[in-house]
Amino acid sequence: MDERIYLSTTNKKIAGVCGGIGEYFGIDPTVIRLLWVLTIFLDGIGILAYFIAWIVMPRRSKCNYNNW
Repeated sequence: MDERIYLSTTNKKIAGVCGGIGEYFGIDPTVIRLLWVLTIFLDGIGILAYFIAWIVMPRRSKCNYNNW
């Protein structure tokens, strides 16, 4: 089992942050997106957190070196 959070390449609207978090926790990414929008409107920190997550979260490589 892969235990890292990656940017989603299949379920993304902007950068794949919410899709990646949803895939990691096994929940619908729409729920993550709604929660993220709430944090933007409640305290404004959601925008900064999104950009930080976008920079920090790695992309999934096309080549899986563990299966060699």
